[in-house]
This record gives sequence, C-alpha cells and structure tokens, in this order.
Amino acid sequence: MKTDSENKIHFKRGFTLVELLVVIAIIGVLVGLLLPAVQAAREAARRMSCSNNFKQIGLALHNYHAAYNQLPIHSGGTDRKSTGLNNFGSLSMLVPITPFMEQQAVWEQVSNPSVERVDGTAQSPPWPAMGPQPWQSQYIPWNTELPGLRCPSDPGKGLPGLGRTNYAACVGDAIYLVHSGGKNRAANWDCDCGASPSAKEQSDSARAVGTANNAAATQARGTNRGFFWMRNKTGFRDVLDGLANTIAMGEAATSLGTNEVVGDAVTVGAIAMMTNPKACDAAIDPSRPQFVTGTIIERGHRWAHSTLSFTAVQTIRPPNSVSCFWNTADASHGYGTVSSRHQGGAHILMGDGAVRFITDSIEAGTQTAAPAGAGQQSTYGLWGALGTRASKEVIDSEF
Repeated sequence: MKTDSENKIHFKRGFTLVELLVVIAIIGVLVGLLLPAVQAAREAARRMSCSNNFKQIGLALHNYHAAYNQLPIHSGGTDRKSTGLNNFGSLSMLVPITPFMEQQAVWEQVSNPSVERVDGTAQSPPWPAMGPQPWQSQYIPWNTELPGLRCPSDPGKGLPGLGRTNYAACVGDAIYLVHSGGKNRAANWDCDCGASPSAKEQSDSARAVGTANNAAATQARGTNRGFFWMRNKTGFRDVLDGLANTIAMGEAATSLGTNEVVGDAVTVGAIAMMTNPKACDAAIDPSRPQFVTGTIIERGHRWAHSTLSFTAVQTIRPPNSVSCFWNTADASHGYGTVSSRHQGGAHILMGDGAVRFITDSIEAGTQTAAPAGAGQQSTYGLWGALGTRASKEVIDSEF
C-alpha cells in the first residue's frame, strides 16, 4: 500500500507571465546598452583603418621623393593645351604615387595609351598616355575607386562622383592665388594682379599662354606657403620648418549631396572671403548647424583632379568647419577645410609620415582675420602654423 508521500502529484514549475516580461525587459536593456558599444567599436576599427591608409600614402610620398628627389606635383600632367583628349595639367599628386602604394595596375593603365571605356565601347581616338581631363567619366582609371584612398567611415559613393578620395594635399594657410599656384594652365606666371579676384580667376580659366608676369610670381611665392604648391615643384628641402612640424595632407569627407558642412562647400563673394574667411559661416543653416544653404560645390568626388574642392585642403578654418569658394567653378579661389565623419576631429599626415588625429578645438588664431602675407606668422595660430612649410613658426604646444 502506497504512503501519502508516494501518492503526491509532482508538478514542474514554469515561468509566470510577470517573470517572463521581466526577463524580456532586462534583455532589452542589455541590448540597448550593448549596441552603442558595438557601434563605437566598429567606428574605432574604421578609424584605425583610415589612419593606416594615410600611413601607406605617407610611405608612398617618401618613396616617390627617394626615387625622383622631389614631391609629386599637385596639378601636374603632360599636356596643358585646352583642346583634345589631354589632361590639361590638372592631375592631382595622388596620380603619380599610385605605383608606390600597391596600385601598379592602375598606373600602367594611366601611363599608357588606351581605347577602353567605362561603357565597354572603344575610345576613338585613343586616350593618351597620362590620361584625359580628370573629369572624363568614361576613362576607367578616373572612375576607379581605390580602397587605399577611401576612409571606411565615409559612406559616399556613386554619381555624380567618379573615383572618390578622402585624402587631400595641404596647400597652406592662404587663399589668394593658391587655387592655381600663381600659374595658368600653360605653366606661365599669370594673373591680373591689380584687378578683382574674379579677374584673377578668369586669367586662369582662359588658360592663356602669355608671358611670365613678375607681379604674379612675387605674389604667388608669398601666398603659396604649404607642403604642396599647385603647378610647382617642391621637395623635402623646401620644408624649412621641419617635416615633423608641417602638415603634408589632410583628411576630407566626400559629399553625400545633402549640403553637409563636412562634405560640401559653399560659395560667397570673394572679397568677403579673402578678408574674413569666417564670413562663409553666414551660409550655415541656423536651425541645423551641421548643414549649409545656398549654392554648393561637392568635395572629394575625383581622386585624379587637383582642384581645391576635390583633392586639396588648407589650414585656415579648424577641422570640420565650413569650406568656401569664390564661385561655382571647382577651380576657383577658396579654401577647403580638413574634415571627416569621425567624432570630434580628423586625421592629418605630417611630412615625416606620422599620422595624427586633430580635434575640432585646435587653437586656430583669429578666424575673422585675412590670411598672412609673405614672411608673416600665420594668422590662424597653431593650426595655421602647422600648414606652412617655411614660415619659421615655433610649434611649442601639443596638437
């Protein structure tokens, strides 16, 4: 006969509805806490990859200099004529360093004549050696996205951009005649130096052959103070401030077509911009300060094109400030600002190959003042001093 204890029915106890809801709530909280950490870890990895790309570009620059005893010319090329399928002398310094950054195949395409087109048809007449104008959308190399020239944090892709880049040459801390280096596309010193900025720009756009202008040479030598000098040769021996104290290149976010401060540039009157770069802030949308209004120029859309809007930066405004140009021509006077989609700053490449992360709050002098002239200390504080190659500023603070 069974005892009372043996006659008891055993029940398996489960979760009550309240307990289940509590567990779900706890899981939800943990996931909510975890996702930002995962996103931060991913961005840290992207930022590290971005920095590594810049280091490789720095090595390529030094290897190029070792081979040719000069830096690659920013706005160089083989043919400056205004007709035909030539490159107009408008190639960025990124083009000649491709064989030094594991892109030998691209260099072979560029340095030899070609009949291949993006649309699969045959080009007639053939593309010349060193390629056509850098805005030719059917030329395969110019349309190629090179992974080493893209920061993983930047999502920009596709038309109207061709092959994009996030790494740009530093051309100093000034505006006047920096867009052309003081030379026209025929490589002659040429500007209407007594006229308005618009007339100076027309002098470059006309691509006049002309006779070398001493006034243009004098003024351009005083304002082109950066590591790179458009349409002119420079080398390590020109960097009298020291390679470790001079910015060679800066990061630049590419345009997404959304009028962002970091990826797009605004256009304003040249006189206002040249005497007070901060005047361009008037284009910032007061209700959404990360965006700008008005006429926009896209940045970073052509890795092979040497204009300020695509592959050049200046140390005038602090990182992630607005960029500004005289008119809608991408070859006009103006300034491109170092920018990125990282939080709080952007990368720069120093002349010695070191990669640094510069915060938006770097000391940048008097932002409402005109750029310094020949032999003068940079108007824009530590930031401006880092952008000059031979102005004898003393870098006495951390950056």
